[in-house]
Amino acid sequence: MNALREHGASASAGRTIQPAWVRIAHWLNALAAVLMMLSGWRIYDASPVFKGFMIPPGITLGGWLGGALQWHFAAMWLLFFNGVFYLAMNIVCGRFRSKFFPLSPRAILHDLGEALKGHLSHADPSRYNAVQKFAYLFVMFDIALLIVSGLAIWKSVQFPLLRELMGGYDVARVVHFCAMVLLAGFIVVHIAMVALVPRSLLTMIRGR
Repeated sequence: MNALREHGASASAGRTIQPAWVRIAHWLNALAAVLMMLSGWRIYDASPVFKGFMIPPGITLGGWLGGALQWHFAAMWLLFFNGVFYLAMNIVCGRFRSKFFPLSPRAILHDLGEALKGHLSHADPSRYNAVQKFAYLFVMFDIALLIVSGLAIWKSVQFPLLRELMGGYDVARVVHFCAMVLLAGFIVVHIAMVALVPRSLLTMIRGR
């Protein structure tokens, strides 16, 4: 029995779990998201949404407003095109449906409870639990919201309908900032989970 378990673990470790295109898209998205947040914080400081709250300059990118905008727009295009590629490949390959569905509120609450108690199994890294499915779907939606609200801010005159759908320019800025906070929160939790299960990082680097 032990030999069979060892053989199964060896086979699991040797097979490809994350294809190359998933790993490349993942790291490009991570790079773009970090660059956009750091440069976005510098842009925020130039005209704060919430009076009295400023981001410490030492953790911002760009040095000044013009430089921050250049970094922000460069990272924005990387995030947009890489995100479109990631979604398209997931849909075409059938990975989107197989990896993220089925999903139900009951399953999310159950797996969240197990995770908080330390009982959630990570025996098969090729399968996402319900909390992971929800988290990844959430961050996809959040990035889409960042792009849409960013467009409403950047091209407010060119996209008046989009601006109005967002509730106006000032509301779009608040939505953009809040979506950024949620993305930052996701990144912190994601890194914490990787620290708890280090082999997930190796899987995203090596693919197996």
